[in-house]
Amino acid sequence: MCHENSFNVNGKYLYLTIDLLTLFVPLLASFYPKHAFFKNWPSLFKRIAIVGLFFLVWDAYFIHIGVWGFNERYLSGIKVFNLPLEEVLFFICIPYSSVFVYFSMEYLLKKNPLEKLHKLITHFLLTFSTVVFVMHYDKWYSASIFGLLALYLLFHLYRKTYLGRHYVSYTITLVFFFIVNGILTGSFIEEPVVWYNNTENLGIRMGTIPFEDAFYGFLLISAIIDWFDYFRK
Repeated sequence: MCHENSFNVNGKYLYLTIDLLTLFVPLLASFYPKHAFFKNWPSLFKRIAIVGLFFLVWDAYFIHIGVWGFNERYLSGIKVFNLPLEEVLFFICIPYSSVFVYFSMEYLLKKNPLEKLHKLITHFLLTFSTVVFVMHYDKWYSASIFGLLALYLLFHLYRKTYLGRHYVSYTITLVFFFIVNGILTGSFIEEPVVWYNNTENLGIRMGTIPFEDAFYGFLLISAIIDWFDYFRK
């Protein structure tokens, strides 16, 4: 029999372990000499800090008003400005791994398969986000994520930004997103690590994952990529 304080799939270090495992392979691969990602660390970590701070404030407010929260069963108990340590690390580990995928596509993908479709995708996402925002303005999670996404896409349409590489890299990232978010929202474990108040979202789940999470992730990663690209150039 395992001691109650030892790590297991239902233990208090589950969320922390997910964070660190998400980071492990991209961190090791960052030192690949022919395409060294670590050389971009000074710029990258500044961008992660700036964008991450906005999302952490958003996160803390939503916890405060009960839009979502955490199951203490899966947390180490360490707090950073009243947020679980694991949640703060989430906004470092996930962006790092996702931007690494984006960076790797420059090396691995010689031709973007969405070259001719990126404008169509942007217009579709803009229309969809606007409609959802208007129809569900009274739901905190749905309204905020789709409202911000619509503004983000409008800005890039105005700037005539090429978002094709954003879409390709995030499509690849979604594979890992479904694994990580699936566990965090209750897949394969007895209770969810992160719970959601369904009165503040559409109530649509992809397995155990709220529908909005996929767009939340895209907005988080794309904002960091934008800054990352701008300051690299």
